[in-house]
Amino acid sequence: MSDQHLIRELIAAQAKQLKMPGLLRALDATLRRAKEAGSTLEDFLHEILEAEILSRTQSAITARIQEAKFPETKTLDQFDFGRAEGLDRAVIARLAKSHWIAERENVILAGPIGTGKTHLASAIALEACRALRRVRFVRAADLVQALLEARDQRSLGLIQRRIDRADLLVLDELGFVPFDREGGELLFNLLAQRHGRKSVMITTNLAFSEWPKVFGGDDKLTAAVLDRLAERATVITTKGKSYRTRRKGKEDD
Repeated sequence: MSDQHLIRELIAAQAKQLKMPGLLRALDATLRRAKEAGSTLEDFLHEILEAEILSRTQSAITARIQEAKFPETKTLDQFDFGRAEGLDRAVIARLAKSHWIAERENVILAGPIGTGKTHLASAIALEACRALRRVRFVRAADLVQALLEARDQRSLGLIQRRIDRADLLVLDELGFVPFDREGGELLFNLLAQRHGRKSVMITTNLAFSEWPKVFGGDDKLTAAVLDRLAERATVITTKGKSYRTRRKGKEDD
């Protein structure tokens, strides 16, 4: 075995011991390029460590996406802005940069069913994952049901702490299923706990004036929820006919 091959095997063993899979994967190609280019040891070291950093970053992004529990992976590239009436692409592009999460701001996407709210929320949240933000994506009705069950099992604190770890909580489809007063109060408490500390993004098919029927008809509770959410929020209104309805119409033509 040549000295160079022995050194290569030693580096590979050290990479495994140090848990540097990115370095190990890039080792042979980086060694070959370094030899062909006559690179210095400093250049080689920089390139091989950069490969490890990129590998760790990608692994972290993958973990963030898995933690978010998206029902589907949606991207902004897949969104049809040409059919989105009155939607400001500059605002969406700003939200995709995720700076608003660092500022602990909120986003509310409101509009008729099928106008792209969930797609936009998923895509913006996906960009947050890529920025290494912790995200939790959940249907509003499912979260309230989970909170009610946790309360009955005396494990409410546990689920609240899990949700609180997320830098961004996405509540999808608020308004599809109304809550009773107890469910509304549990959701209010969770949102109040996040107020000023962590970000929330909500999709809803309801106008703000209709929100009381979601929270058990409690006007005061609804006003308190809106007050906390809207204090530092970007409100985006989607308009037009349902994408699904338009697609079905084309298929029927």
